[in-house]
Amino acid sequence: MIPLHGIGGRQDLPVPFGLAVGGAAVAVALSFVILGLAWRTPKYRGDESGKSLPPAITRTVDAGWFRWIVRLVGLAVFLYAMVALVFGVDRLTNPIFGFIYILVWVGLVPISILLGPVWRTLNPLRTLHLLLCKLLRQPPSKGLLELSPRVGLWPAALGIFAFTWLELVAPDRATIPVLQAWIALYVVITMFGAILFGDRWFSTGDPFEVYASLMARLSPWGRRTDGALVVRRPLENLDGLKAQPGLVGMVAALLGSTAYDGFSNSSAWVGWAQNQDISMTWLGTAALIVFILFVLVTYSGATLLAGRLSDSSRTSLPGLFAHSVVPIALGYVIAHYLTLLILEGQRTLIYLSDPLSNGANVFGTGLLAVNTGITNHSTAISVIQVLAVVGGHLLGVISAHDRAVALFPRHKALAGQLPLLIVMVGYTAGGLLLLFSS
Repeated sequence: MIPLHGIGGRQDLPVPFGLAVGGAAVAVALSFVILGLAWRTPKYRGDESGKSLPPAITRTVDAGWFRWIVRLVGLAVFLYAMVALVFGVDRLTNPIFGFIYILVWVGLVPISILLGPVWRTLNPLRTLHLLLCKLLRQPPSKGLLELSPRVGLWPAALGIFAFTWLELVAPDRATIPVLQAWIALYVVITMFGAILFGDRWFSTGDPFEVYASLMARLSPWGRRTDGALVVRRPLENLDGLKAQPGLVGMVAALLGSTAYDGFSNSSAWVGWAQNQDISMTWLGTAALIVFILFVLVTYSGATLLAGRLSDSSRTSLPGLFAHSVVPIALGYVIAHYLTLLILEGQRTLIYLSDPLSNGANVFGTGLLAVNTGITNHSTAISVIQVLAVVGGHLLGVISAHDRAVALFPRHKALAGQLPLLIVMVGYTAGGLLLLFSS
């Protein structure tokens, strides 16, 4: 596979790299000043907002037959991919590698932004659990035990760590036995959790569903509190994300793992790690944990300090401001994985016609070639990467500012945001340095 984040490099930028990093940091800081002068009252109403879609669209989306079509599509795709996982050959021409690492992990983002929280219905494990409950004549919400609200999203955060460790650190991660072991553990843990706690487990313990739901908060589609299907501004949709235990850990895992992805490809890290007596697996695992903890500590520390500067309750602030990190995570995903999705996504779709690598051409794509035209536009790619990182931070600043003027006393709202602003400026500069470090 091509490097995960980059055809373009710092040499392809139309301006000197140092100027690009400095300009990005200034843009984030300047946005704070402009917002402080022009945005003095909260403008977002979260899930209470939105313009209702035509009743016919809502009725169709909510219809049982339509939901079952979506469920069965998701289940059919999953079972088809499992044929390649269980019976396919252990070669890179096996489409299961691209299916898991690209179409699912990366593809969840554009799907969730374009269609909203559709993964809740597409999720094949939810469908399998629902079919099992119907067979046993049990309501899917009923489990053997009651799931404590204190658990929150912590299981999903651990799942994200486990998957990013598989993707970025695990030895032989592009081999069938390793992927089989991880998928088997994921299916067993997720289904066992659903049996124990009911289908609520998927929204708290399934890392892919929680990840997709977070990204869907940046979609224009949503549900109003009265149940109506609505269209609303993406940041207003994001404002409806409720604070809960584990949310900060979840966004820290997403942001920290993506930052480690850039760092792990840097020549400085590779050269240093290869000269150590400790294995790359142990070094990579430790570095991944450090990056996630760094995001968790710096973000939490900034929000707690914000509460002190604004004379506000501090303990709940990390969760209340965690929604502002979601656009940053989206910007990093675009910057790191756009070229991977375009190029290796094509290759995966070609390989899917031949899941057993025996010359089949199920979908008629087996003889197609990958269109590599994007590789001729390295400057445009580099600019998109910078804009994605900076744009994500700008959206994060806007979301944080609106929440701050809603929570903090008016005369201390700006002072309360300073720690988080400093952290976001640091994330912007650090993110660009890591992105172009290789």
